[in-house]
Amino acid sequence: MRQAILSLLVVLLYSCSSKQAAPPPPPPPQLPVMAVTSEQATTYLEFPASLEGKVNVEVRPQVSGYLEKIFVDEGAYVKAGQPLFKINPNVYAEQLNGANSNVLAAEANMERAQVEVDRLQPLVTANVVSDVQLKTAKANFEAAKAAVAQAKAAVGNARINVGYTLVTAPVSGYIGRIPYKIGALVGNNDAQPLTLLSDVSEMYAYFSMSEPDFIAFKNNFAGNTLQEKLKAAPPVELILADDSAFEHKGKIETVEGQFNKTTGAISFRATFPNAQGILRTGNTGKVRLAQQVSSAISIPQESTFEIQDKVFVYTLGDSNKIASRPISIAGKTASVYFVSDGLKAGDKIVLSGTGNLKDGAVITPQPVSADSVLKSKSL
Repeated sequence: MRQAILSLLVVLLYSCSSKQAAPPPPPPPQLPVMAVTSEQATTYLEFPASLEGKVNVEVRPQVSGYLEKIFVDEGAYVKAGQPLFKINPNVYAEQLNGANSNVLAAEANMERAQVEVDRLQPLVTANVVSDVQLKTAKANFEAAKAAVAQAKAAVGNARINVGYTLVTAPVSGYIGRIPYKIGALVGNNDAQPLTLLSDVSEMYAYFSMSEPDFIAFKNNFAGNTLQEKLKAAPPVELILADDSAFEHKGKIETVEGQFNKTTGAISFRATFPNAQGILRTGNTGKVRLAQQVSSAISIPQESTFEIQDKVFVYTLGDSNKIASRPISIAGKTASVYFVSDGLKAGDKIVLSGTGNLKDGAVITPQPVSADSVLKSKSL
């Protein structure tokens, strides 16, 4: 019995000695925290835009025939009046020859009618023939004269058709796709044009604003009329598909007359210079409009996170506990959000390291100056 008790004590002592003390909980993470401030700032609104050259012309044949020559290639720059296509002119040349022959025949008939009038004139004066014959001769002469005019008009039409066999550029610009090849039968009723000619020396960027954005736009600029407000609006930027900014700024020039009932939006047109031809019809991008905000709260975009299309930040509360808070974005730059609702001056937000945080977590705040953070983001 005594030996059994000693064995039990040895086992208990061994098990107690083998147990290790539980590790202490990890310290709260040290994260940068910034107190937000309110100040005057320039915000930016961006609107998706489609681009078109200031002139886009469908080049179509005005006569039917076989395509005999193509003088240009796709993508080439051409000047107004430069030959583009040649349609076989033989049929129309023969029509012109026939029309010229008809003029000669009509002129011969008119001369014959004139001779008859000249012959009858003295006979009527001498009362040899009746006045009715002279009137009939004069009527025949007028009819022959009209036939000459009609024949000459037919010559003009035939000559125009011959001219139409040479298709020239109506404006200066860049040649688009050419769907037809030499030998193809083309006509003015074809579904496809011979090509599309675009004058891209200036580009039109078409974009739309919702009704609230349109009202804010009108209220943001001085002027009694919409045209005066457009003149007062600052130049706009064009952000290309690769997120780079186009080298030239543009100007908003026109606004559509009414809202689209389906989308509830109204269309704008901004014009951008494009002398180098960098932009082409069909390009897409975003029009960036600057606006002044008298009291804006600026925060780095990296301090935010999104859940179901809503933007949140973590704010620092009592006892260094954090809580997520939704915010509304009034505008943005490349790295900064301007907050219109959800934060007020003096609130503290976590700047980075928010990926593993949860509501109610405790952190060790590391204060960071808002001026230094936002200044580094603007560089």
